[in-house]
Amino acid sequence: MEIRFATSDIEELYTEEKGAERYPPEVVSAFFRRVDLIRNAIDERDLRALKGVRFEKLRGSDRYSMRLNRQWRLELVFDPPQGTDKAAVIIQISKHYGD
Repeated sequence: MEIRFATSDIEELYTEEKGAERYPPEVVSAFFRRVDLIRNAIDERDLRALKGVRFEKLRGSDRYSMRLNRQWRLELVFDPPQGTDKAAVIIQISKHYGD
């Protein structure tokens, strides 16, 4: 699947590791692994099959999230939302307070 980034900050984290100091090291490592998982997926069904990443649609939104660790999530959307040649747009790394 094609990967795009919603902001230059998140793209620079992926391409240059710029801004990595804002996150715990294990979150940055997990971020790189999740982006690779998304890149290798055909569509979101492949991501749903990976139970450990807790891929899920966020309520009341067109966004999805994937677990990076117990506190941090990777948020993304699909462009176009329905269609054959989807691209995943990485929105942000966010702190999750539900666990």
